[in-house]
Amino acid sequence: MSSTLAFFVIVGFFGLLMVVSYLSSRKVTSETFFTGNRRSPWYLVAFGMIGATISGVTFISVPGEVGKSGWTYLQFLMGNFVGYYVIALVLIPLYFRLNMVSIYSYLDKRFGTNSYKTGSFFFLISQTIGASFRMYLVSGVLQVAFFNAIGIPFWLTVLFTIFMIWLYTFKAGIKTVVWTDSFQTLFILLSLGITLIIISKQFHFGPVDFVKVVYEHPYSKVFDWDWKSGTNFFKQFFAGLGIVIVMNGLDQNMMQKSLTCRSMKDAQKNLYWFSFAFILANFLFLSLGVMLYYYAEKTGIKIPTKSDDLFPTLALGYFGVAAGVMFLLGITSAAYSSADSALTALTTSFCIDFLKLDPTSPKSKRTRFMVHIAFSFIMFLVIILFRIINDDSVVKAVFTVAGYTYGPLLGLFAFGMFTKRMVKDKFVPIIGILSPVLCYIINVNSEVLLGGYKFGFELLLLNGLFTFLGLLMISKNKNQ
Repeated sequence: MSSTLAFFVIVGFFGLLMVVSYLSSRKVTSETFFTGNRRSPWYLVAFGMIGATISGVTFISVPGEVGKSGWTYLQFLMGNFVGYYVIALVLIPLYFRLNMVSIYSYLDKRFGTNSYKTGSFFFLISQTIGASFRMYLVSGVLQVAFFNAIGIPFWLTVLFTIFMIWLYTFKAGIKTVVWTDSFQTLFILLSLGITLIIISKQFHFGPVDFVKVVYEHPYSKVFDWDWKSGTNFFKQFFAGLGIVIVMNGLDQNMMQKSLTCRSMKDAQKNLYWFSFAFILANFLFLSLGVMLYYYAEKTGIKIPTKSDDLFPTLALGYFGVAAGVMFLLGITSAAYSSADSALTALTTSFCIDFLKLDPTSPKSKRTRFMVHIAFSFIMFLVIILFRIINDDSVVKAVFTVAGYTYGPLLGLFAFGMFTKRMVKDKFVPIIGILSPVLCYIINVNSEVLLGGYKFGFELLLLNGLFTFLGLLMISKNKNQ
């Protein structure tokens, strides 16, 4: 695909985003940025969450990872599906009952200020790193597709992509994000569907042929029952269950969208429908992964060393102009649909949890504006650093970071909801730091200590357990 065409695609995409942003940001108040005035239609939120959850990581890394671990990722997604129902039935009623803007204010009500700050701090760290990793993907694609051709360095590409997010979210915040996410989800699904059709047509496959190739391919293996393996079914399932609870249910980014719904029942309905659509979309991405490797094998194309490069290489270099355009639209939409809401959530959490801003006060506008800029710059620095040190697929990097940073959140919320014990609040930050450190030590030495056992995504559950046990040690009965 030529750099000129890429330029017009990018300009057209951002032009449409600006139009959506303008239409959604009229007649806004100070509170709109944080809550969307709690008027979002549930079906719009559900559709937009598909794109926000898929992100650039799923779009590029999941198809590429099929060559390394087959369809074992589907085991993880099965746990995700159950996790969304837990969120809908347990967490959503809690958040609506307490009328929360930041979900971490629950920890303040339950334990105290130090616990509250600890939970919010771990969210800020995890979301900043995770969102930056996702933006790293789209910046790399834009660099290859267009910016290299005109001599613009990678750091300037990153600065441009983050500036565009800031530009269309700084005014109406989460209200704009709900609408832009839906717009971006549409492009993601179109890109996925059109790419599968293009590959099928090159081999003259009908629907039956397509299903047969995917089903019979050795990379379509789903279940792994080896207990030592990092992709063992039980490890993947329970890790998927735990991760979706913390990365969605205990995550200000994802929950802020659901809390913009008109009622608790609408928010629950949003999650029920979204969980089905999410599984279906990922099923298609795994199918795409098989077809990408099948195409490379049959045409003699050398498979890139880094699995994340497979989809971009084929889409931009071998599938034709239409596929290249749709890929560029899809990956840009995927990255922006998760990064824009992340930036809004980071601003919300810091303003509410640490600065104690009143979201209804017009005076809070300037402070919110400065915090929004600050987090944009922090994301820029993290992306540049990640480009220097990364040598693995981004999907693995994202979930590895989540295992260490979301574990304390899982332990804190679990202890608060499933026990009636009170903790010594001043010691909670120490527990929050020690738990991931202990997890790291065990993870690095697990094969020696545990007879060859390798941790996968279930490291998050271990981290949460350590946090829970640590809180138990510094707690007492409520009557005491």
